[in-house]
Amino acid sequence: MTGKYGKWANSIVRSCLVGVRGVENFDQTMKFKRTTDEETYQAKDVFRIVYGALKEKGYNPINQIVGYLLSGDPAYITSHRNARVLIRKLERDELLEELVGSYLSMLDKQV
Repeated sequence: MTGKYGKWANSIVRSCLVGVRGVENFDQTMKFKRTTDEETYQAKDVFRIVYGALKEKGYNPINQIVGYLLSGDPAYITSHRNARVLIRKLERDELLEELVGSYLSMLDKQV
């Protein structure tokens, strides 16, 4: 950093990061590694949990999920059973892909 607060700001950042695991050398670019123990979520599992949570709270799950998918507003999804956080872990296009794929697969089986 340069400028009036460069060295001061740098020392503040360093003092805040002292003791943080993996932060030893401040002169090199750090690389972020995703931990392997992080849970991965499948769209169909997310839909099952969110659907159940909405139903338990007395909402119409289809209307609420459609509202979320169209608007991207997480307020359509209840926070009950952590459904709002869970549904936001996946992109809306992934969720739509799962819905369309499942529906078309079901239609294909009927023919």
